[in-house]
Amino acid sequence: MTELALRDATYEDLLKVPDHLIAELIDGELYTSPRPAPRHMNVSSVLGGDLNAWFQRGRGGPGGWWIIIEPESHVGGHGFVPDIAGWRREHLTAIPTSATIDVAPDWVCEVQSPSTARFDRLKKLPMYAEIGVLHAWLVDPAARTLEVLRLENGRWIPAGIYGGDDIVRAEPFEAVQIELGALWIDGSAS
Repeated sequence: MTELALRDATYEDLLKVPDHLIAELIDGELYTSPRPAPRHMNVSSVLGGDLNAWFQRGRGGPGGWWIIIEPESHVGGHGFVPDIAGWRREHLTAIPTSATIDVAPDWVCEVQSPSTARFDRLKKLPMYAEIGVLHAWLVDPAARTLEVLRLENGRWIPAGIYGGDDIVRAEPFEAVQIELGALWIDGSAS
């Protein structure tokens, strides 16, 4: 469960959070959540690996991106950790040597779980819009769905909703086909 840990928090407060928790600083409020469950991690690993091969390494895809799982980012006074994020190389020319990235991603993916879905939608999506993230994906392993959102005039617009074993071309990665069935594993909810 994502919990509000502290209001009027600072980056120093974020650094004090134990390593077994994910800490995010949004609008001056420090939120903590537990590490993801295996179903959640599987989606991040499979999707992140496929996108990395196609869009970062250029294997079977066009390249031109950095794709990173759980990057710690600091942009516009916010400290956040998307499940997966991507930067076009013209916006982030090189991966920084520091522990954080201070350039807004062009794309983020949040893997939904019962403990994070509300937080992702009510806190993180507005913050992503504020800092100029252009595309957001919400993946729900329990419902086996992918919701694709595009930022237009500061608002999130649905660009596609897919599910089950669909094979999709989803913004901003429409150059390749993504097999959603490869993301889902049997078992209990994340």
